[in-house]
Amino acid sequence: MTVAADRIPGQSQENRPFLESEMKPRPQFDREEYKGSGKLQNKVALITGGDSGIGRSVAVLFAKEGADVAIVYLTAEEDAKETQKLVQDRGAKCQLIRGDISNETFCFESIQQVMDEFGRIDILVNNAAEQYVEDPTTLEDVDADRLGKIFSTNIFSMFYLTKAALPHLKEGSSIINTTSINAYKGNASLISYSTTKGAIVGYTRSMATPLIEKGIRVNAVAPGPIWTPFIPGTFDADRVEGFGNQVPMKRPGQPVEVATCFVFLASDDSSYITGQVLHPNGGVVVGA
Repeated sequence: MTVAADRIPGQSQENRPFLESEMKPRPQFDREEYKGSGKLQNKVALITGGDSGIGRSVAVLFAKEGADVAIVYLTAEEDAKETQKLVQDRGAKCQLIRGDISNETFCFESIQQVMDEFGRIDILVNNAAEQYVEDPTTLEDVDADRLGKIFSTNIFSMFYLTKAALPHLKEGSSIINTTSINAYKGNASLISYSTTKGAIVGYTRSMATPLIEKGIRVNAVAPGPIWTPFIPGTFDADRVEGFGNQVPMKRPGQPVEVATCFVFLASDDSSYITGQVLHPNGGVVVGA
């Protein structure tokens, strides 16, 4: 069951980290009727931003498909521990790794922690990101420090983590990057965020071909309006109210409706797909 857009009340969160526990209604990260079939049995996945939102749902569905999971998160300890329990309740192991992915050294340390804990890594999900509302008429909100930070978190980290993971990835491994509908349509109030998401599309396509010879596939997912902590954390209550009603389906998507894309791209079901982007966005048609 999905949540209609008119059921999203106005709300906002002023303090970072933004928490799922403060959202009303809570995002849907799982479906009782979703039954795993061992698509990711005996595999190990690292998911950045796995503490909440889309990352939490990806972790839960990966666990239901048989994968053990490592979650990288910044500061949301409460959400991270809740996700860890959700994964463990589904019979999988879950390692928590706290730190800042904009730091290259930390990215290498994270991969090493996964190798120390599980002895392998098969799936890298580059999902964590940050965004800020900006005034497109003046660009006063886009100062050098903030611009550097958002690029470091949203795009540079993908270079760092992929570089660190590649020596350990084997034939059949998968890299999945989270981009956004904003990479294709743009967003005047999220200029820097949208620009990084466009860069992720280019990164995904550029990495896919050279890694074919290693048997490693690289794809991306471009969600539309999804009900995650990003939304009340970024926008004021007036803009959050009725969130998602701008798309043809007239409602926001739920994290579990996006996480199934990641399961598909991580599994052998997508063995003939690389360099591509999936678009769970409520019916918006975008260019290639």
